[in-house]
Amino acid sequence: MLVTTELQTDAIRVSSYRCDAQPGARPFTEVHAEYSISYVRKGSFGYRTRGNAYELVAGSVLVGCPGDEYVCTHDHHVCGDECLAFHLSPGFVDLVGGDRRTWRTAGLPPLPELMVLGELAQAAAEGRSDAGLDELGMWFASRFVEVVEGRSKPAPPSAAARDRRRAVDAAMWIDANSHGDIGLETAASEAGLSSFHFLRLFSQVLGVTPHQYLVRSRLRHAARLLADDDRPVTDVAFDVGFADLSNFVRTFHRAAGVSPRGFRQAAKGDRKIFQDRLAALFDDDRLIHPSSRKPSPCTTPSD
Repeated sequence: MLVTTELQTDAIRVSSYRCDAQPGARPFTEVHAEYSISYVRKGSFGYRTRGNAYELVAGSVLVGCPGDEYVCTHDHHVCGDECLAFHLSPGFVDLVGGDRRTWRTAGLPPLPELMVLGELAQAAAEGRSDAGLDELGMWFASRFVEVVEGRSKPAPPSAAARDRRRAVDAAMWIDANSHGDIGLETAASEAGLSSFHFLRLFSQVLGVTPHQYLVRSRLRHAARLLADDDRPVTDVAFDVGFADLSNFVRTFHRAAGVSPRGFRQAAKGDRKIFQDRLAALFDDDRLIHPSSRKPSPCTTPSD
């Protein structure tokens, strides 16, 4: 495992992880030492914690809670996986909010609200964006809390190992070809399954439908392009597979909370969006009245 610290402050540490474990590598038990939210940048791996199993692919999110044991497995990739992890102090967690259930989410499927911010953070970590990693970490963490508290907790998949591999392989194929015209029948044929069986299996294992993953892959690639260069927004939309500009702008705005143009400005270091997010957090009643703060999640002895 290659670990690179991208940023270190009292409130947050940002690290890049690259794992080169080969399929069949013997897994071992680890323990989360702190709160963390890790954006899966590339590849795929299994994540086992508290008796539940998750299959994480590009765009997924791994959530760590202090004291929780976990195991990562690598049964179905050959290229290695990469994550960008935000390790958060208890005080920072108090700031962004979330209860015990939120911080024990464990694994999230690819969600557009987090994928586009994950790509922007990755661009900043690689020096392709002037946005501050600490501010992006705050934005990503607060968006995570908003998303999780606004949706029901996903049920861990229960498919057999062979079916898990099929679903993950299909997701990686969709991501690599998301700029093209991919329909359900095309993706099912690539997986060697009927459309109905493929739809059911993919949704069961990854927590999203093939079409949802396709759209979210396009958004993820769009976020990367918006952070990387100055090509017109229209060209970005068409290059990643959107056939209609207005649909792209609407979908991207719903995911990121800002327009593609605003997202590009943030990537270039426009601090207004970060200042707005900070202002919202510091207006929280818990900061005005510290005695009203709830205990940090994950610290109670009962499960």
